[in-house]
Amino acid sequence: MRDLASNLKVVQVLGPDSLSADNTPIAIDRGGFETAMLTIGVGVGGITFTNTNKIEFVLTHSDDDVTYVAVTDDDVQGVTGTTGGIVKSLKTAHAAADIIKIGYVGDRRFLKLLADFGGTHGSPTPISVAAVLGNPRLTPVT
Repeated sequence: MRDLASNLKVVQVLGPDSLSADNTPIAIDRGGFETAMLTIGVGVGGITFTNTNKIEFVLTHSDDDVTYVAVTDDDVQGVTGTTGGIVKSLKTAHAAADIIKIGYVGDRRFLKLLADFGGTHGSPTPISVAAVLGNPRLTPVT
């Protein structure tokens, strides 16, 4: 019998932490795995988000972990209207904690997620991000 845990890898990407400014994105290496899903946990907003005072989550991908480009709608599931790699925007009051799931269906090996803070954030917002990698390859990636 195969269990789920043996077919998944979880990578802590960000936090959990309370942020009021951009994070420094880490590279998520999908080497050895066919699929990826990002879970973005956002607590109650530290401010009332607006079109000016906002957080935009920007997903980029790369073949070589050097040159990153923004994902498009064709690269992700669970979001539409991806412009400049923005997969989620917080622009209105965020009164309850939630988790956003973003499926990555692109074919690049490396991913990065930036929590891009715009405007003024006098109080931090709790954020955590994890990547769940699945469907391990039977042959290693070189």
